[in-house]
Amino acid sequence: MDGYDAIVIGAGNGGLTASAALAQKGLKVLLLERHNIPGGCATSFCRGRFEFEVALHQLSGMGTPEKPGPLRMMLGNLGILDQLELVEMPELYQVIMPDGFKIGFKPEKEQVVSELKARFPQERQAIDTFFDLVYAYAQQMLAAFFFKDPEPTREKYPVMYAYAFKTAAEVLDELFTDPLLKAVISVYWGYVGLPPDRLAFPYLAMIFFTYIEFKPFHIKGGSQALSNVIAHTFLSHGGAIRFNCGVKRIMVEKGAIQGVETQDGERIRARFVVSNASQVSTYVGLMDPEQVPDPVHREMRGRSLSPSAFTLFAGFDCEPDALGFTQPTSFLLRDLDVSDRVLSRMEALPIGNQPMVLSCYDVADPDFSPPGTCQANIVTLKYGRTWLKVPPEAYHRVKFQCAEEMLQRVEEIYPRVRGHIEELEIATPMTHMRYLGHPEGAIYGYEQYTKDSMFFQPGRHSPIQGLYFASGWVGDCGFHPTLQAGLTAAKSIVRTLERE
Repeated sequence: MDGYDAIVIGAGNGGLTASAALAQKGLKVLLLERHNIPGGCATSFCRGRFEFEVALHQLSGMGTPEKPGPLRMMLGNLGILDQLELVEMPELYQVIMPDGFKIGFKPEKEQVVSELKARFPQERQAIDTFFDLVYAYAQQMLAAFFFKDPEPTREKYPVMYAYAFKTAAEVLDELFTDPLLKAVISVYWGYVGLPPDRLAFPYLAMIFFTYIEFKPFHIKGGSQALSNVIAHTFLSHGGAIRFNCGVKRIMVEKGAIQGVETQDGERIRARFVVSNASQVSTYVGLMDPEQVPDPVHREMRGRSLSPSAFTLFAGFDCEPDALGFTQPTSFLLRDLDVSDRVLSRMEALPIGNQPMVLSCYDVADPDFSPPGTCQANIVTLKYGRTWLKVPPEAYHRVKFQCAEEMLQRVEEIYPRVRGHIEELEIATPMTHMRYLGHPEGAIYGYEQYTKDSMFFQPGRHSPIQGLYFASGWVGDCGFHPTLQAGLTAAKSIVRTLERE
């Protein structure tokens, strides 16, 4: 039974950065991944002559070399920034509807505000008020938490305290009357998984601020390139990776980590375990029930699983402009409803009027697909629990019916797409559940209700001594937060060792 200082379960974003950071500090680290490649959501797959990006739409938090964001600094500290080729996206996003409505934005506050005022002149003052509020909130949030103010009082951060527990819908309804304007401003809710009626306003504010100020980015080679570079860096620091090697059990004695047992029955000792898996999978699937303290179960019972996704990966035999793809990120709307009724549609199997996001990476990066081609990732959110009820014999029929619905929705806006499809792959919530190992295929971890927002999130360490978590299940979801989660877990372990 070999021994390591730390074993990391899962080579997703958080598992990779935790592994690399621990190895940088000289710890003996083993990374176990049940898939045959690193990345988790940050990966790609090939069909025909296309390599499809699985999950990354817009990388946030990068900033420019002149004005670096937190993610750029993080990747620099890991020593991998010079190994990545980053592409700054010139557009923020566009919203487009079948009736011909279209509005697009650049990642510049003045342009976003002026474009909105031109299209919604009756709401000019409210638009100014909204973006002043977004910036005031984000700047106070960064000062209090990112720069770690030891005494974040209400007097020092009045905007943050006043709006911390309001929903996005409350703020939008206070300021705006036009439902189209509310829908246009709130489309980023899809990146978190809860509609504005349920989404905490801080998330909408921080998403807007970070994408405008730190710009949206794409990575040459897609998110798989990022995962490969972090994995290589981990190996260069003496780390060890085993692919096709899942964990069967985390070994615990007297409330402390002892190591893991692999699916092949090998027992490997370690003082620390970092789980890149969900808390549900870790505590319920990998640990003996008697080893899990009761408060852990109480905490998990108070949370609900986020939606999963229904996704089309489409490869086309033409360039983007031949299809009408002019921006890398397009939100396709048919309905302006941003209320709780959106959740009931996410519970249903049909695509219906749900909002969708279409990402065409070739618009910002012409080399992303083979010459003369392009690809698109088209996503809408669906709860996995509904798909679990589909009988196995009906699964493929339902899957292709939903894909046909989604394709028809895309054709309403881009009528030439069907005639140029060369490759088409479909991912349902069951696909995400199978590949990611997440309960019900939840892509955002737990739902980020106001009560579960950034102010109340559980720590990344467990009551079990030596167990830490590094994923979107113990913090915010998305690429930047999950990459940061791994570093945070690694720092906690290093601090424990330094105190000794």
